[in-house]
Amino acid sequence: MQDTTSEFQRFVDEQYRRLTPGERVRLCTEMFDAARSLAESTLPRDLSEYERKRRITERFYGSEFANRVFPLAP
Repeated sequence: MQDTTSEFQRFVDEQYRRLTPGERVRLCTEMFDAARSLAESTLPRDLSEYERKRRITERFYGSEFANRVFPLAP
């Protein structure tokens, strides 16, 4: 889906090019932290830490990877 005009996309691209590498990394980590907070807010409060981590991993990387890193109890 492309809902951004090409003019505005060029403007955004230029703004990103002006950032230092450190600023780009900071923006990426802030966006990841915000996405993780949103994902965590949808989980039940009574989950164990292990299950919470497993579900966050599943949300971001898929169930196959999450089940390898955090196997379900037999």
